[in-house]
Amino acid sequence: MTAVPPVYKFVEVAPVTDDALGAAVNEWVAQGWTFDGIRFVMTEASRRPAMAFVSFVRTPDASSDAPPPAPPPAAPGA
Repeated sequence: MTAVPPVYKFVEVAPVTDDALGAAVNEWVAQGWTFDGIRFVMTEASRRPAMAFVSFVRTPDASSDAPPPAPPPAAPGA
């Protein structure tokens, strides 16, 4: 039996607000992904992050060769 490597997912969030970050985390965790971390992208012109990348991880089912299903596209303005 071979070990199945984890699958990583990165989600871009812009603009960066507490509501947008919470929505991204809640959406993907509800689909079976485990929250891994947040990386903020800063600019010299502002103290606020320009965007954030939220990362998730999960181990695929070892009995399935199919990749995990993709979620439906986010609603515009979400």
